[in-house]
Amino acid sequence: MTQNKYSKVIAGTMTWGQWGKQLDTKGMVKLMHHCIDNQITTFDHADIYGDYTTEKEFGNAFIESGIDRNKIELISKCGIQYLGNTRSENKVKHYNYSKDYIIWSVEQSLSNLKTDYLDLLLLHRPSPLMEGEVIAEAISDLKQQGKIKEFGVSNFTNTQTDLISKHIAIDVNQIQFSLTEHTAMHDGSLDYMQTNNIQPMSWSPLGSVFKEDNEQTRRIHKQLGALLQKYNATEDQLLLAWLLKHPANILPVVGTTNTERLSNAYTASNIDLELEDWFLILVACQGHKVP
Repeated sequence: MTQNKYSKVIAGTMTWGQWGKQLDTKGMVKLMHHCIDNQITTFDHADIYGDYTTEKEFGNAFIESGIDRNKIELISKCGIQYLGNTRSENKVKHYNYSKDYIIWSVEQSLSNLKTDYLDLLLLHRPSPLMEGEVIAEAISDLKQQGKIKEFGVSNFTNTQTDLISKHIAIDVNQIQFSLTEHTAMHDGSLDYMQTNNIQPMSWSPLGSVFKEDNEQTRRIHKQLGALLQKYNATEDQLLLAWLLKHPANILPVVGTTNTERLSNAYTASNIDLELEDWFLILVACQGHKVP
C-alpha cells in the first residue's frame, strides 16, 4: 500500500476558490503555509473545481508562496466535462476518458498548478463508456513522460476498479467515507482495497454531523460529548480519529478553509480511540447495537 507518500490528513481545495471562500492569492498563500506548518503537505484538486479556475488560482499562489515543490504533494482529478462558463461548448455534463482528453486534461492541470508533475492523478468518477485499455495507454504515456507519479480512481466500485486495474495498476481510490456514510465498511470496498494494496482516501470525512440536525446527528453529538474530556479533543477530532482507526489506513481529505479546523485535523491523527469507544460512536450513528 502507498503509505507515507501523502500526509496523514489531506487538504481538499474545492472550496478555496469560486465554489467556496473565494480566497485571493494572499489568502491561499497563507492557508498553504498553515497547512504545511501542521504537517498537511498533500493538496487535493480536481480540474473542474471553481468551474475550472481554482487550480490556476492555486498555482499562482503556489509560485508566490516560495514553497519547495519537493515538500508537498499535488493530487488532481480529470474526466468530468462540466457545464459551466468556461466550457460553454458542452451540451451536457458528461465524462470523457479518451486517451487524448486524459492527456490534455493533465497537461492543463500541470500548467495551471505551475508544476512539472502530479504526485497522483485520479479519474474523478466512473463512466459507463470507459475502456480500460484506452485509459491504461494514456496513463502509461503520462508516467513515462514523468507527468504523473501515481494513478488512481475516485468513487469507483470494486468491479469498476477491476475493469481498469486489469490493464494498469491502481494505487488509490478516493471515496465518500465518514461515520455517517460508512457503506464502504460493509459492502466490501475497504476490504477490497486492503486486499489489493489500494490506498483509500476519504472525501467529506466529517459526514453530515455538522451539516444536519436530526435524530441521528443528535445521538452522535451526545456520544461525542461524553468522550471529549477523556480524549481532550473536539468533536471534529473524534470523528476523524474514528475514521483513522480503521485498519485500511484511510487518509481523510479535509475540505475546510478554517485554520483551527485544519490544525485540529492534524492533531486528530494522534488520537487512538479505545476499542469500545470506537463502537460506542458507531452505535450512536446507527441507532442500534452491532449485529
